[in-house]
Amino acid sequence: MVLGSRSFYLTAASLVLAAAAGAECDRLGEYIAEERPVALQSVLDNIGPNGSQVPGTAAGLVVASPSKHDPDYFYTWSRDAGLTFKMIVEEFIRNPSSHAHLEEHIDNYIRSQAILQTVTNPSGSLLPSGRGLGEVKYHVDGSRYNGAWGRPQHDGPPLRAIAIIGYAKWLAEQGPDGEAEARDVIWPVIANDLSYTGQYWNTTGFDLWEEVHGASFFTVQSQYRALVEGAQLADRLGVSCGPACDQAPEVACFLNSAFWNGQYFVSNIHHSHARSGRDANSMLGSNVVFDVNAPCDSPSIQPCASRALASFKQWVDGFRDAGAYPINAGIPRNRGVAVGRYTEDVYLGGHPWYLITFGAAEFLYNAAAQWERQGSLTIDSTSRAFFADLDASVSEGTYSADNPVFSRVVDAVTAYADSFVEVARRYTPENGALAEQYNRYHPFQPVGARDLTWSYAAMITMAASRAGEHAASWVPDSESVPSAPCPVPNPPHGTYAPAVAAGAPNNTDSLCAVPVEFRVLASTYYGEDIYVFGSASNLGNWDMGSAQPLSTNEYSDNYPLWNAVVDVDAPGQTLKYKYVRRQNCNQGYIYEWVDRTLDLPPCGTTDVLVVNEQWNGPTGQPGNC
Repeated sequence: MVLGSRSFYLTAASLVLAAAAGAECDRLGEYIAEERPVALQSVLDNIGPNGSQVPGTAAGLVVASPSKHDPDYFYTWSRDAGLTFKMIVEEFIRNPSSHAHLEEHIDNYIRSQAILQTVTNPSGSLLPSGRGLGEVKYHVDGSRYNGAWGRPQHDGPPLRAIAIIGYAKWLAEQGPDGEAEARDVIWPVIANDLSYTGQYWNTTGFDLWEEVHGASFFTVQSQYRALVEGAQLADRLGVSCGPACDQAPEVACFLNSAFWNGQYFVSNIHHSHARSGRDANSMLGSNVVFDVNAPCDSPSIQPCASRALASFKQWVDGFRDAGAYPINAGIPRNRGVAVGRYTEDVYLGGHPWYLITFGAAEFLYNAAAQWERQGSLTIDSTSRAFFADLDASVSEGTYSADNPVFSRVVDAVTAYADSFVEVARRYTPENGALAEQYNRYHPFQPVGARDLTWSYAAMITMAASRAGEHAASWVPDSESVPSAPCPVPNPPHGTYAPAVAAGAPNNTDSLCAVPVEFRVLASTYYGEDIYVFGSASNLGNWDMGSAQPLSTNEYSDNYPLWNAVVDVDAPGQTLKYKYVRRQNCNQGYIYEWVDRTLDLPPCGTTDVLVVNEQWNGPTGQPGNC
């Protein structure tokens, strides 16, 4: 009788738990079904020319957010746009008939990017060096943004290439006309971005959060996929990717050897910031390169990779500190929590982000889908701690799909993914609007930029992963990766040309230029910036509105260096220029006392001419704004 009673109670408890799980599943299903179309429309509302939230935006340009104050995100970022259109392309390809309206947006995006590639900006120009492709953001009319910023950023070109490659591959499958359009119109846009990626992958730049100048795991993952998939498309279209795509094995070697510290992927290296490196950067990168058919040991670092799972746990555990994140108080280790970029984050208060919480769920759905597709999963010493949080009884080993452990673990990971979606659902307003962040302190309200396009895109890609709607595969059957130590990189000089057939202006005026690195020592206060301007168009032709902002990438109190490499389109001439301080609080400019000159070498020079100088003029005082 006792055993029977105990059995009854266990069964009743199991039914209660099952009912609770079913109720949560239904709640999530209803939330996703309602939020997904809201999210897609909200993305389109932030795209020109007809987006209801972004009047005045040029056709095809994605505005990061309609927010114009605290913070001002009313710009188009290359990275955000690439990720957004990767989602849009995938949505369109899944069901071209029901999503036919998206194709016009895709066409507009490709044309807008062909034009943007030719816009000379503070990072440079398209010709002759391609440096301008590393520019971060533009005004919504497509004109250059000339303020100080963390530049260059090397993730924009590969992400744009990945998005457009997906559409070009689909188009080529539609018949001869589609293949011709992909080859003659679209490929030249992609080719510029692949040339940039191949040439600059081994140079430092700013990470996806625009804070750390170094080498970024997310960026390198995106670069690897772009080069591999670009080579595949080139073969399909009968065109050449050139030596750029040949860099893929070296990129993979760097990705796999440079960032792993034995416990997790350090998301940013070769920088001076005092951070742990546990960052959503690496999780989001694995989502970008996800291929449901890829093996877990792919050098692209797929979500199911042991090291990716270990890194995921290390990063998420940092947000389980209820003292720092009261929003996560009392949540057990087998449940998702509100997560942000990294635990040292102080930007706007360092709160959780919607796109990152959705991204965590997507990462887990992706991993589960890969195990199910492969019919097995492996738990090793690297990933054991990740799995132990979900099922303490599991041990190291390889489990096939017919083993009960396999189903138990996959179900646990899927439930873990659902719990992250539940966190995002809990803090989504009734109208479905997704801001940038939500407060970690009570009352846990949305904060940061409103209607963040990337938040909506992340919700949609999460929903697609949960539904098993996977994009076409890109990981090749065999991936060639040099063994460590990696060979000394020798990236090729890229070949660049305006993608005229896609809508770019046929402008080759800066085909001949001399690369000059301006380096000036100038102590400044926080909020003060240094520019150089002069008699060449790349230096503004004496117009401060188009002057060249310099960077503080190498600035320190002991060595206050401002610098930038500029392709000066005045070969063989005497350049006239000077440095200028831009004061904060709209106090205006302070000009040097001296007029400087520099005799430039003739056309054909590729070596960077370095100019080391010191500020010669008055200094400024911070305003009281």
